[in-house]
Amino acid sequence: MAIKLPSLTALRAFEAAARLGSFKKAAEELAVTATAISHRIRVLEEYLEHPLFLRKVRAVELTQNGEALFTAVHSSFETIALAIERIRKPSRSLVTLSTTPAFATKWLVPRLADFHEAHPDIDLHIHASNTPVDLNAGTIDLAIRYGQGQYGGVISTLLLEDNFAPVASKMLQTTTNQDVSKWPLIHFDWHRPLPVDLTWAEWARATGRKPSDLSAGSRYSEESHAIQATIAGQGVALLSLLLIEEELRLGVLEIVGEPALKGMSYHLLKSNQRPASEAIATVENWLLRVARQVKPA
Repeated sequence: MAIKLPSLTALRAFEAAARLGSFKKAAEELAVTATAISHRIRVLEEYLEHPLFLRKVRAVELTQNGEALFTAVHSSFETIALAIERIRKPSRSLVTLSTTPAFATKWLVPRLADFHEAHPDIDLHIHASNTPVDLNAGTIDLAIRYGQGQYGGVISTLLLEDNFAPVASKMLQTTTNQDVSKWPLIHFDWHRPLPVDLTWAEWARATGRKPSDLSAGSRYSEESHAIQATIAGQGVALLSLLLIEEELRLGVLEIVGEPALKGMSYHLLKSNQRPASEAIATVENWLLRVARQVKPA
């Protein structure tokens, strides 16, 4: 069934006049005379059998019906313009990268300016979640995960290795000479069981203490929140040296005890069923290059 509409020329004249609030300005934009704009709008009003403008001495004002029509016409013209633009120009490449919130916040995001500057034609979307994603489903292109590298159904490449050590803010003025049992400790919860123990209990065992000696203190459900609490001087935390490398370099945080615990590794994952696009390969190569520049903790 054909859709019956008034003249497109009349609708264009109406949209421009309504948007600019002036027949004269609409005429200048459309490269016609103000009389032509007035005539086209008059034809449209006769077609609709309702006035669309209140005509004043130096301006025009939309009626209620005019407001309703402008909302619909303006939106439609924008949609048409967007579709034409996408057809005339190649669409930008989109790559979605999934990783943990802590890694995204502390390691990835601070480095993204370099990526955007080098690859302005790629829209990189960051999906921050502790929940593993299905890389073969087609919605996520790449993932960075923390573990031992044993991931089924995907291609896994080692990205970064990690260590954990007790750290504190300088404002806390904690030193290794103090009694460790009196440290105000900060704990955080891992979102899934790990094959490696990276908690204060394991550090206590590594230093010949009882796990119960280091069980007190504040606790956070997110690793990134524990990092921020440590920076704020609220206590001593057993943290990833990789995620706080900038704070250590600037002297905001310092290692206050030994030994460091060997952590796991961050791996870059991609589907083994879907071919990687050129844009996905670009993001992958950029991540590997940036990771190679990181000095071992």
